[in-house]
Amino acid sequence: MTSVLRAENLGKRYRQGEKEVVALEGFTFAFPQGSTAVVGPSGSGKTTLLNLLAGFDLPTEGGVYLGELALNRLSEDQRAEVRLQHMGFVFQQWNLIPTLTAWENVAFPLLLAGLPPKARKERALELLERVGLLERAHHLPSRLSGGEQQRVALARALALDPPILFADEPTGNLDATSREQVASLLFEAGEKRTLILVTHDLELASQADRILHLKGGRLVRVATPAPG
Repeated sequence: MTSVLRAENLGKRYRQGEKEVVALEGFTFAFPQGSTAVVGPSGSGKTTLLNLLAGFDLPTEGGVYLGELALNRLSEDQRAEVRLQHMGFVFQQWNLIPTLTAWENVAFPLLLAGLPPKARKERALELLERVGLLERAHHLPSRLSGGEQQRVALARALALDPPILFADEPTGNLDATSREQVASLLFEAGEKRTLILVTHDLELASQADRILHLKGGRLVRVATPAPG
């Protein structure tokens, strides 16, 4: 839980025909415990940054470090293992496995981590209770509302109690009531870990401990929202 995720002079460039596109440039930041929102207009580099921080993609310049571990020096399999052990993810599309019940979806990372069946189910039910969905544990995703599916996705992200939690537009597809429920659970989960939230929703971002403003692939401002 003490390992800090940090980026040092992080950059990503692409080739589009004869043209070079700079998606991210010179990004340096150490993400402390608590919640950090990343905002900016479309094309500002938010998704590129998330993909680099999580090791889904590799930088053109600079590096991402978890403690002293350089993610960009690891193999793809090694980065996948780091994600399993240290990171949880909540996406705009909740990406639940349609043929698994709510509790089985939550238990899936525990299966990958090698936990025995009884421990997997106990942990999954405990997390579903925490997000207020214990009574829906045996329902397939198709029988859950969008807000309920996102709460299941959040429970799944927390299954292995990761020190780092990524959320990419986690309330983008939800109605107002569900947005409030998911936001409340998300920030509660982020209090004792590092939560990195990418969003277009400035109201949601304002609930974070700090806000990183990206523009044109560069970090242009770090702000602390006013209390209340």
